[in-house]
Amino acid sequence: MKQARFEIGQVVRHRFYPFRGVIFDVDPEFANTDEWWLSIPEHVRPRKNQPFYHLLAENEETSYIAYVSEQNLVPDESGDPISHPQVDELFSGVEGGRYIARDHVAH
Repeated sequence: MKQARFEIGQVVRHRFYPFRGVIFDVDPEFANTDEWWLSIPEHVRPRKNQPFYHLLAENEETSYIAYVSEQNLVPDESGDPISHPQVDELFSGVEGGRYIARDHVAH
């Protein structure tokens, strides 16, 4: 099984779409529905046999939860904070550009 390239608390952005977020959970490989996977246009549909990340995501208009394949993420080096309303529920603060998960959060 492939080792995840990104970690919980790391800020990332999507390789193609204009959103960024903080990782709050990692699946070692695809763990969503086939309906969700098939809804992605075939020319950009990711492989299933790679880590997938749960993000507290945001773009210019809104905040939401995103599920993104490793191949479609890159590190976000902007240093800008994530303003998602659930950040304080899952993370206790930021150290060295990485969000620190609260102890009571189950992974």
